[in-house]
Amino acid sequence: MQKTIIEQEKKYDILKNASGDLLFIIKARLTNEEKPVICYDGGDHAVFYRNKENTIVLDYINPNIRTNLENAFKVLIVEAQGSSIIREYFSEVKMLKELPAFNIELA
Repeated sequence: MQKTIIEQEKKYDILKNASGDLLFIIKARLTNEEKPVICYDGGDHAVFYRNKENTIVLDYINPNIRTNLENAFKVLIVEAQGSSIIREYFSEVKMLKELPAFNIELA
């Protein structure tokens, strides 16, 4: 049984097009995504479940896009290494009343 790795993504970008669709640019990971889901409660942070072994805390969601994220059903995720795009995919967005607390050390 593999241990879930929880990472804190401090540096990432969120872009919004004219229609309000969101694009998250995060650093590339070694493994592929599997049923990715972003969980959000409308506050400062979101939790991105990338796959069974990899969860990413997205710190400090910009207040200017919070409403767009609250109303999104899915967002585009781009994983980049430097200026190279490693992979891109859609992630479902689920709104929660409160984000879960973790008892696992951040990687």
